[in-house]
Amino acid sequence: MHLRPIAPPSGAAAVPDSHGINLYRADPTLSRLLGLYLPADLAAHLTPHLDRLGALAGGELETLALTADRHGPELHNRSRRGEDTQHIEYHPAYREMERLAFGEYGLAALSHRGGVLGWDKPMPPAAKYALTYLFVQAEFGLCCPVSMTDSLTRTLRKFGDADLVARYLPALTSQDLDALSQGAMFMTEQGAGSDISATVVSASPNEDGSWALSGDKWFCSNADAELAMVLARREGGPPGLKGVSLFLLPRVLPDGTPNSYRIVRLKEKLGTRSMASGEIRLEGATAWLVGDPGAGFKQMADMVNNSRLSNGVRAAGLMRRATTEALYIAHRRVAFGKRIAEMPLMRRQLMKMLVPTEQARSMVFLTAEALRRSDAGEEGAYALLRILTPLLKFRACRDARRVTGDAMEVRGGCGYIEEFSDARLLRDSHLGSIWEGTSNIVALDVMRAAQREGSLPVLAAKIRELLGNGQALPEALPALERVLALAGAALEDPALARQAASALYHLTSAVALASEAERLGLPERLVLARLVMRHRLLPRDPLDPADAGEVPEALLADPGALAGDVA
Repeated sequence: MHLRPIAPPSGAAAVPDSHGINLYRADPTLSRLLGLYLPADLAAHLTPHLDRLGALAGGELETLALTADRHGPELHNRSRRGEDTQHIEYHPAYREMERLAFGEYGLAALSHRGGVLGWDKPMPPAAKYALTYLFVQAEFGLCCPVSMTDSLTRTLRKFGDADLVARYLPALTSQDLDALSQGAMFMTEQGAGSDISATVVSASPNEDGSWALSGDKWFCSNADAELAMVLARREGGPPGLKGVSLFLLPRVLPDGTPNSYRIVRLKEKLGTRSMASGEIRLEGATAWLVGDPGAGFKQMADMVNNSRLSNGVRAAGLMRRATTEALYIAHRRVAFGKRIAEMPLMRRQLMKMLVPTEQARSMVFLTAEALRRSDAGEEGAYALLRILTPLLKFRACRDARRVTGDAMEVRGGCGYIEEFSDARLLRDSHLGSIWEGTSNIVALDVMRAAQREGSLPVLAAKIRELLGNGQALPEALPALERVLALAGAALEDPALARQAASALYHLTSAVALASEAERLGLPERLVLARLVMRHRLLPRDPLDPADAGEVPEALLADPGALAGDVA
């Protein structure tokens, strides 16, 4: 029987689809920024790897991510013969994404050893975050295990004894998936949440120097990771934080036997559905003490802060993908006889998305540079890192929720269905404001950094350094004095913490944008800096109809044309 082909519906061409776009080429500002924040030889070396990853993120990786999102992990408690061999089953699409992230690109290893992507030494944070920034534009969920593996490795190297480091570091930094050990943190308890002093999971000493952990952890992402950092209260220890210690928990003991803990169930989550989050019951599980017994929370905070920085990077990546999608659609969707990218209200909406997107990107690289300098032991760098990290996590993660929602609106009804990326981006964006500290907790941490680490004067000095003679952004210097005064008031009144943290973020990002504009010869970044000042920091009459000025076409350029797709 002969079947005639069915003609496509007449409106099919009116639904723009960016699948297959190279997300690195669609965003040429990224390569310019890498030339500023990376050594020239490393930036040149990474260019072909970033180009390939950009193509993957806009095509194959995006397809894998959509599939893994629809087919989440499943917990199996027994084998078919009734053996108690608990394991989590992942869809092959997720396993292929693991191969790309942990294997081909070595995202969890490249900060810790040489040899990844053909580079003979560990790469600086800006390189890792540039690659992550591209990867997360396709897949958010897997980036959580990648981040935790990287962060656990960092914390173990920093605080663990030599025997533990020697035993586990090679597997943590392996690019061979059969040899790889992934990392996790088991911190949250149902009755404690962000109040770590209320931790009740207990740790009792064993005769061989190890410890036995007992109790329930309520929210554990990457639940079947080979290694986890766990906070537990030492038997006989003092109350409060001093009695909470940090432990390294292996899934399989050195003699090859399974450790004594169970995954009670997996969580049904709004987003990051590809990755397994679960509840863990510790049943006398064997673990090893990491670092000073009385400084468990302080040591875990190192891992948490590294993860918070990664959360900010991921939020920035989500915003960039959402903005790229919106621009791509706006240049192709025709309504009332013209492309909607030409319409004044749409241009205004796109600019409202671009401003927080570019703020976050500048803050990512500013914070990455502070991390590099801090790890090198430079004076004042830790204090700067200590305040930039929660600033980024607090503000960028909240902005991502709005930007991804606005992008969905640009696509219209198709943006609300799960076949395109928009709905998944929106769902995933809500994670950042909750994990590793809610917005209130992280805003208070900004104030804690200011009070305990002396971070405010260090940040103020950095702002003045970036401003130079102040000619590019003259309104920033007087604003700095007011922002510092607000932050000082927030030290006395915690109710002001969010307002002060937002002001510090907006001023720092505006100054960073202006500095990049001058150093790179990109005047459009100065336009963004001035918009941040005008709409986020300076007095403004909400009833004033004054126009914001002409928008540089470079900001609203068609990402498809930039990537070579002119369809």
